[in-house]
Amino acid sequence: MKPRRDNPVSPLGMGGTPVKDPLQGLTGVLSGTLVMEAITILLILLVVLKIDGGAHWTTFNWAYIAVIGLAHVVFAFMQKRPWALWADLALQVPLVFGFFIHWSVSAVGIMFAIVWYFIVKLRAEMIERLHGGYLVTQHLGTADGDRTPRI
Repeated sequence: MKPRRDNPVSPLGMGGTPVKDPLQGLTGVLSGTLVMEAITILLILLVVLKIDGGAHWTTFNWAYIAVIGLAHVVFAFMQKRPWALWADLALQVPLVFGFFIHWSVSAVGIMFAIVWYFIVKLRAEMIERLHGGYLVTQHLGTADGDRTPRI
């Protein structure tokens, strides 16, 4: 990723290596989003059970929704892996295309796909700022042992 185009390096310079990796903090956001999404998906089971007098409550439909919901819970604990973000994005595909069960499955999939778009955008912006020296943690308390602010 390249530094910011309008100002390639921050006014304070590139700074040092941060003590804490800012991208490690993103794993909590990813896990929390997956847990919230899993709860929402498992609540779709009630929608499928109650609408149209239970006409959509087939073994395939409830198993499809339950497996996707449980997969979200499992993947919430795997966010430190390098492939985790790609797996999180792949979990959105069966939800977005879940309209064959009921439109509410796709509606939840589209809403959370928008959330994941913003998470990926946030991550890209964080990486761009890291490469340009725009993060505060690059100037205070660096891993290089220099604890003095670079002002």
